[in-house]
Amino acid sequence: MRQHIAAIIVAAGRGTRAGIGAPKQWRMLAGRIVLAHTLDAFRQAGITRLVVVVHPDDLDKADTLRAPDVAIVLGGDTRTASVRAALEALEGDAPQHVLIHDGARPLVSAAVIDDVCAALDHAIAAAPALPVVDALWRGKNGRVAAAVSRTDLFRAQTPQGFEFRAILAAHRAHLGDAADDVEIARAAGIETRITQGADDNLKLTYQTDFDRAERLIAARRRDDMDIRLGNGFDVHRFGPGEGCWLCGVLVPHERALKGHSDADVGMHALSDAIYGALAEGDIGRHFPPSDPQWKGAESHIFLRHAVGLMHARGYRLNNCDITLICERPKIGPHAAAMQAALAAIMGCEVRQISVKATTSERLGFTGREEGIAAIATACLSRG
Repeated sequence: MRQHIAAIIVAAGRGTRAGIGAPKQWRMLAGRIVLAHTLDAFRQAGITRLVVVVHPDDLDKADTLRAPDVAIVLGGDTRTASVRAALEALEGDAPQHVLIHDGARPLVSAAVIDDVCAALDHAIAAAPALPVVDALWRGKNGRVAAAVSRTDLFRAQTPQGFEFRAILAAHRAHLGDAADDVEIARAAGIETRITQGADDNLKLTYQTDFDRAERLIAARRRDDMDIRLGNGFDVHRFGPGEGCWLCGVLVPHERALKGHSDADVGMHALSDAIYGALAEGDIGRHFPPSDPQWKGAESHIFLRHAVGLMHARGYRLNNCDITLICERPKIGPHAAAMQAALAAIMGCEVRQISVKATTSERLGFTGREEGIAAIATACLSRG
């Protein structure tokens, strides 16, 4: 682990060239938000301090990224202002070095990150790049106006790494915007060492880039796949009340479920399934019922924590399946809303989540309508 290095993930832009829809860093890529891929790339390189810079309009989306190793910072009107905001946020507990990376480069490899980190052992600044190999032209009015020499030309990439104090001072002294942080460093007289970039370290700009990234991710998964399964089971009895929280939806009923928290039996089972797949015990290990601070807690707190641990370990959700066992209330009319609620909490697609119900044919405590049981299975993968 590189305790002395922090990584800033710049994700406050609007990404209009990617076409209609959400900003590109918040779109789905191979079943996950683009930024989730980006964060995992740094975790796999041993970076345990991550700062994500987001647009104020995206603050609600950023909740899906929250984890013990992630801090969220609001960005500014320009890329430069956003990076500066993150640097200022880090100053109170300043790292020795900082990596600054475009959130829309989700396929950066551990090797590219490692090379930048290694260069910082002997340089104030370092950044990956690829030499230009194609012929270059200068165009005018749709025609070739001149040939341009490609000698000593490079395609810049990120992460760009710096001694923290040096780049913070450079940003504070810089007026206006800049294409990247190397430009700001050079304006302050800081020499930047070039490290090896990678063709796969593409920046998502157009829809065709998403298509290529999907193919690259599929190839990586085939090469290195680690699959884990986890099961969860939970039970809550009925008590006085006017509705049951089930999979994030308040379902009308003449009684409520009783529990130390909000007693969302479906979400509890799903949380335990994810913890189980990670060999991390169950909700009780992480949120002891003996601790009064969790009395009446909303169950999305537990599920977000489980998902955060999953991401921190470099895993992603392939799919999950929840079965609610009860005679009443009827689950079918609410199943789609439950899927949508869970997808929003977990930062995944609705199609990755199944919610269904069955009865116990009037047998046992569920048959006597004394409570509701839930079974959940989660499939995680890494690679």
